Amino acid sequence: MGHPASFREFDPTKGLTGGKFVGFKYFNEFFHNPLFGEIMTNTIRISLWTLVMGFIFPIILALLINQIGSKKIKGFVQTVTYMPHFISVVVIVSMLNIFLSPGSGILGRFFGDESLMGSTSAITAVYWISEVWQHVGWNSIIYLAALAGVDTSLYEAAKIDGAGRLQLIRYVDLPAIMPTCAILLIMNMGSVLNVGFDKIYLMQNSLNMPATEVIATYTYKIGIINGQYSYSTAIGLFNTLVNFVFLITANAIAKRVSDTSIF
Repeated sequence: MGHPASFREFDPTKGLTGGKFVGFKYFNEFFHNPLFGEIMTNTIRISLWTLVMGFIFPIILALLINQIGSKKIKGFVQTVTYMPHFISVVVIVSMLNIFLSPGSGILGRFFGDESLMGSTSAITAVYWISEVWQHVGWNSIIYLAALAGVDTSLYEAAKIDGAGRLQLIRYVDLPAIMPTCAILLIMNMGSVLNVGFDKIYLMQNSLNMPATEVIATYTYKIGIINGQYSYSTAIGLFNTLVNFVFLITANAIAKRVSDTSIF
């Protein structure tokens, strides 16, 4: 994303590094854009909700699955929770439109005539809830792998001391997966402003646009549709730099607090 076109007037006839050097012109243009505040607010709101909930729920699911004694039931639960991950984004958004249709949808009928897909206040929840539902099972795999490596003697010793299921989770399971949680959280912080373009773009409509216009969709419209390549590249570079700062900060905090880091 750090393309030279971010600092130049892109001219196709002069190649990728040609064109007049304009410095931070396009960055200033984006910062002074009337939509800048709205775009950043939408991006941060949707990203943080998805990041936090998408981080917490796989951990909870992995801990619950790990407590299931029957291998058949455990395998069934894992299969059911993994399956949505392989559904196409287009199909997911189509399902949302059908299920949340006012009056006739399976879920939409409970909200009367209000369209959740067209509501600026509800669309964020619709986005992150559907994201969690689709990927919670798949994202729990790495935590289940970490739990599989826990020495069974720890569980036996804890049970002898009178520990119940909640105590086993608190004193055995959670400490075992904490290093994995820390690494994944740091890596996720590196994409805190990256809202999945395909899904949010497909969910956009004239009603929810004020709450769904994010950096990814705005960059696409400016760069691909309107042909403002230098401007869109500058926005992309800004997005990458912000994510990099979040990544470095999260890594430094984790290293200081828990001695766990990725570098």
